[in-house]
Amino acid sequence: MFDDISGKYDFLNHLLSFGIDKAWRKKVRRTIEKFQPKMILDVATGTGDLALELSKIPEVNILGVDISKGMLDVGRAKIQKKNLQNRIELQQADSEKLPLSDNSFDVVTVSFGVRNFENLENGLKEINRVLKPGAHLVVLEFSKPKNKLVSALYWFYFKNILPAVGKLFSKSNRAYSYLPESVNQFPEGEKFAEIARSCGFESAIAHPLTFGISTMYVCKK
Repeated sequence: MFDDISGKYDFLNHLLSFGIDKAWRKKVRRTIEKFQPKMILDVATGTGDLALELSKIPEVNILGVDISKGMLDVGRAKIQKKNLQNRIELQQADSEKLPLSDNSFDVVTVSFGVRNFENLENGLKEINRVLKPGAHLVVLEFSKPKNKLVSALYWFYFKNILPAVGKLFSKSNRAYSYLPESVNQFPEGEKFAEIARSCGFESAIAHPLTFGISTMYVCKK
């Protein structure tokens, strides 16, 4: 599915989020800067938007992994265009079976991909394994607004407008109807934090963004 929409993925992300997704990624980068990382793993990197944002952190190197070859191909073209091949590497890999050594990353990030894990617990345990002791996982994911008015507008947009526009531009019948379904089923907020703690993280804190439309989770190993 992600291979099929890879060519239009960035365009639709920015269009359908009204560009707010860029501000969310900046928030993640500013949070991670405080940890002064040298090596970051970006899981479910997609076309590399977050990896490119994180490359603004001085002296950091980034490995992005994703299961979709189509998305990675688009990401590599973007990285090459910005001449960042020496700092960002993309690799095809399953997020639940990472071909990486234990205790090897200062930070792991997942941006709008954790809800796509086939088994959330397995994915979080794998991330915990490759993180250095005391290092951080930062997750950016859609969530459900608590305000009744915002929630009503949000779900109307998510269930009616977004799938129609997504289908028009991507020609995919499934991809953008899948999005609200996956968001609705995802264990957000404190539920996700509890799962993260049960998977070996010492602490996990949820930070709602933009009326709770998305949430940034900061988890410490």
